[in-house]
Amino acid sequence: MADISQQLQEQVLQARAGGEKLNIVGGNTKAFIGREPSADAGTLNVSEHTGIVDYHPVELVMTVRAGTPLADIETVLAEQGQALHFEPPHFGPESTIGGTLACNLSGPARPWTGSVRDQVLGIRLINGKGEHLRFGGEVMKNVAGYDVSRLQAGALGTLGLITEISLKVMPSPAASLTLVQSMGIDEVLHYMNSRSAEPKPITAACWVDGKVYLRLSGAKSAVEATAEKWSGEVMEAGAEFWRSVQDMQHDFFTGSDEALWRFSVNSTAANPAIEGDWFIDWAGSQRWFRGAGQLSDMEPLARAAGGQVSLFRGGDRSGEVMHSQPNALKTIQQRVKNSFDPDGIFNPGRLYSWM
Repeated sequence: MADISQQLQEQVLQARAGGEKLNIVGGNTKAFIGREPSADAGTLNVSEHTGIVDYHPVELVMTVRAGTPLADIETVLAEQGQALHFEPPHFGPESTIGGTLACNLSGPARPWTGSVRDQVLGIRLINGKGEHLRFGGEVMKNVAGYDVSRLQAGALGTLGLITEISLKVMPSPAASLTLVQSMGIDEVLHYMNSRSAEPKPITAACWVDGKVYLRLSGAKSAVEATAEKWSGEVMEAGAEFWRSVQDMQHDFFTGSDEALWRFSVNSTAANPAIEGDWFIDWAGSQRWFRGAGQLSDMEPLARAAGGQVSLFRGGDRSGEVMHSQPNALKTIQQRVKNSFDPDGIFNPGRLYSWM
């Protein structure tokens, strides 16, 4: 695999020397995220840079190459009774760990177990100068230097090519069950936040189609005791339901071609006053809306709820799709971009038109 790393590094050097741009591609299952890839850029394919570099089950640490499919990682972890607790979505069998970090994607458990960004210990990265650099480390307690590793989360590959990632992994829960009951959207936010505030083993909470779903995971005794105390029916197909939410294969996400908007807001904020279909996840802090609209109209609604909004999928992707940034933050982001990629080689315009 050292040869592949070297090949990728050489391709970056050649692109820089020739004044070319590069679109980074792994499993290519997340091509819909961000703005449209530049048609004038070449392709930097990391899909063959795969494999587990190091894994210490006792230390709860794994180092993998960025092109490694999530399914391969989860299979190895399952053999040791462990898992990726941020529950990365699989948009297909080719979905990779590198793309997951670059897009900052986490599943239903995110508010309780942390995001992919929280689990990253260190990375290796090829920057726009063709340098293969290492940031962070492979141990839990590592605070040396600037936290470049977590800076990659959500950068959509604009800061460089991630080649390796070191992650924290966790034991799989001993037991899990899901409680479901009917509830209106007006009362569900208070309900989910109240349940989340209790010292109980809750690991997921969402609402869709007039029903609220709560997942309990952990020690069997704690899960069963909480289920007896809380209201709701035990859902027989709970695992399948949460898998559909994690992979965005639930009917809400697949049953329409309308634009999909992602609101990241305060969990207790009133739901934005937009008529249409909603899916409320993360006990209220992540809310999905299906329907036509303009980013300029959505942003004030998101700000009123204490957060931001993005056009996650569909709609017009030639314009901006991410929440606009204040000038001070925009300046900082441009400086960071210039530090890592001074010639603007990587994923031009993918995150913002001005990057």
